[in-house]
Amino acid sequence: MKEYKDKTPKDLMKLIAEKREGIRNFRFGSTGSKTKNVKLGRTLKKDIARIMTELNMRKTAK
Repeated sequence: MKEYKDKTPKDLMKLIAEKREGIRNFRFGSTGSKTKNVKLGRTLKKDIARIMTELNMRKTAK
């Protein structure tokens, strides 16, 4: 969580887009059982939630 506080909102939105792309690749890769790390989807979702929480906290603090 600490690494997200130092980034700008634009960087955070870019991170969210990258993580969502990672989830999409994980989901479609798992259909052919190509993925080795089955917990990757869960960690990506949690990271997205942490980033969105940081963005919402900044928005309400203003």
